[in-house]
Amino acid sequence: MSTAASRSRTQQPASSSPVGARGGRRARGSLGRLAVNALLVVLCLLWLVPTVGVLISSFRPAEEVTSSGWWTALTSPLEVTEWTLANYGEVLEVGMGTAFLNSLVVAVPATIIPILAAAFAAYAFSWMRFPGRDLLFTLVVMLLVVPVQVAFVPLLRMFVGAGIEGSFLSVWLAHAAFGLPLATYLLRNYISSLPRELIESAKVDGASHFSLFWRLIIPLSTPALASFAIFQFLWTWNDFLIATVFLQPRVMTVELVQLVSAYGQDWHLLLSGAMLTMIVPLTVFFLLQPFFVRGMTSGSVKG
Repeated sequence: MSTAASRSRTQQPASSSPVGARGGRRARGSLGRLAVNALLVVLCLLWLVPTVGVLISSFRPAEEVTSSGWWTALTSPLEVTEWTLANYGEVLEVGMGTAFLNSLVVAVPATIIPILAAAFAAYAFSWMRFPGRDLLFTLVVMLLVVPVQVAFVPLLRMFVGAGIEGSFLSVWLAHAAFGLPLATYLLRNYISSLPRELIESAKVDGASHFSLFWRLIIPLSTPALASFAIFQFLWTWNDFLIATVFLQPRVMTVELVQLVSAYGQDWHLLLSGAMLTMIVPLTVFFLLQPFFVRGMTSGSVKG
């Protein structure tokens, strides 16, 4: 009896220790996740503070913007005399309205053109066999490290020779050329990760390369296309350098700089103009955000 009791006493801690260890790991894991989530919330709030400040100040009269901080609208809402849309009306009248339309004319085609061209190229690099395919794809990837400024003089000479300098077409072509390497790289990684059995079955059924691309590859590649669309649209919408060099009509970024030069002390107008430049990018990001993470992670790990 004493021997059995001693065995039970010696075996009990050994059997209970793994349970305690697992419980401790779970507790530490929960605390770690809680700390990470808290840190992310704090970072998001810090990122949102300037945007909220610009939004609130853009609706405040000029005298309130210069006399008190924007946070008084939240801490002491009763002291705010009025909200106004006159700031936006004045900004649109001095040229922001035309610049807003010009930015849309630049950003939408400059996003669609490289997406379509890169999708065709990515399909060819993934599912078509031709000599030098891997070498050509390597050259496309190498173009990612080429600075934009290096190509300005050759592109300007080319556009002048073609008679399209200063036009929207020149900006579309410039943005498409600079966006194609990244688009081709991202879409190729995604399209090559699609199930081979699906592609082969479509070929057995008699699908041509074009029908296979248009009816199968494009619908399945929606997350990757949306991810690059976010990058390309934000880049073209917020671009200042290319629009200044290649385009005569003013876009939002160029007009905002002119607004700062002309109305440097009128903070209510500057903040309204800044908010106008942010509306469309924020809308595009939140509309396409459900596809963003899926498109960036799909194709990154194979197997």
